[in-house]
Amino acid sequence: MKLFIRTILLATGISLVSLSCDDFVDIDPYYAQDAENYFKSPDDYQRALVGAYDLMQTSYLDIWIGEIASNNSIAGGESVTDSEGLHQIDAMTHGGVNTELRSIFRFMYAGITRVNYIFENKDKLEFDGKDRILAEAHFLRAYYYFELVKFFGDVPVVLDRRLSATEVSGLPRTPKAEVYTQIQNDLIAAAEVLGWSTPVKGRITKGAALSLLGKAYLYQDKFTEAATTLDEVINDGPYALSADFATIFRASNEGSSETIFDIEYVGTEGGSYGCFVCLEGFAAVGFHGIRQYTGPIYTSGNSYNLPTQDLVDEFEPGDPRLPASVLDIEAFKTAQLPTEVLYGVGGGGHTGYFNNKYLKRLDELGAGDDDLTSPVNHKVIRYADVLLMAAEAHNRKSAPNDGLALQYLNEVRQRPSVNMPAVNVTGSALTQAIWHERRVELAGEGLHFFDLVRTGRAAAEIDGFTTNKNELFPLPQDEIDLASAGWAQNIGYNN
Repeated sequence: MKLFIRTILLATGISLVSLSCDDFVDIDPYYAQDAENYFKSPDDYQRALVGAYDLMQTSYLDIWIGEIASNNSIAGGESVTDSEGLHQIDAMTHGGVNTELRSIFRFMYAGITRVNYIFENKDKLEFDGKDRILAEAHFLRAYYYFELVKFFGDVPVVLDRRLSATEVSGLPRTPKAEVYTQIQNDLIAAAEVLGWSTPVKGRITKGAALSLLGKAYLYQDKFTEAATTLDEVINDGPYALSADFATIFRASNEGSSETIFDIEYVGTEGGSYGCFVCLEGFAAVGFHGIRQYTGPIYTSGNSYNLPTQDLVDEFEPGDPRLPASVLDIEAFKTAQLPTEVLYGVGGGGHTGYFNNKYLKRLDELGAGDDDLTSPVNHKVIRYADVLLMAAEAHNRKSAPNDGLALQYLNEVRQRPSVNMPAVNVTGSALTQAIWHERRVELAGEGLHFFDLVRTGRAAAEIDGFTTNKNELFPLPQDEIDLASAGWAQNIGYNN
């Protein structure tokens, strides 16, 4: 699959994306194909769609930044200069020169380019099943633009044609509201065609499209629209909460009833430290691993994205989701006696905790360098997330339905294997209860920073957060320098 995807990248001329990967230019001419002479068969459309899916595999950055920018975790790692951009985000000192933020900007536009390549050629051939391919492409474009708008705000929107560096930099930034309108249009188009299930594991479904649409509405405070959309997922979809919370994130539990949208990874070699976009495995898992670890169950890693005491303290006493979400390494070490457990502490910080949802385990190792080849999938939207988004939407809409909001909230709290006491409050107290539940239920999944920002709580919760600045991340300065359209930096950032 990777060979095809690299060929498509070269053939479509995505000069916008400089990914520092020799494999992207070292292609045997036998496999090279002129983009203008592509799309001669249904298989060509399918392969182009696979290429459009591929940029989702850079989602490790979404988890890291969504946690590290919040009060849920610290950057960690070997030193403060190891992935320095993450440490800057942790300290809220980040600016326009930041490797991780630049990667998000470029990766997402690379994905959009691959989607637009399909739409640019959508009329070249008619065949059964093309409507589904285009529906999945609509979802992918919405996903990539959603990532861009939630990180950077106003971004250029280009539809149905490929992007080059010159074209993108020559376009003005599209206002955030218009970007969301395009996201909504793409997701509605996807949901109209797709079914609730798919015969191909990992492909987008109607439930994924509606769930992301509901999330896009929620991020705009369109609570009535969010409630209606998410109710459709709850009432008509095939989803249910997993009975065992502790195993939701295990590779052996992929495709469970709780999974609405996940990003597929496989445990094979597919890239290197010089080309993270080439990876086939989920880098977040290996990099979350316990530094210099020896002992049972787990294996050694790089100690990134370390949960904080603040997050641990958010859990109610006796909540079984705490040990399933956060590994207390000293408590674990004691529990293994007389078996000896050893670990090291990185210079990038140490909290005593590790992200237990996405943590490298002995029975989930990939081939080659297993820091880069975890087969564990990234669960982007779970049914619990949908229930809690719907609860918030019903509670906060102009005509609140707190009864239904409570039902959804308590369904999450009282699932088998969790069994926390039911909540029975209304109004603003219910709002706070839902926000609390989102933090503990979704801990370590990369959502908390964006939840804090969209609900106006970030300044009160995040040390160093500056209001009217840190709600957005800065545009990469390199992209501003290239922009003949004269892009202004986001407010409050000088570089």
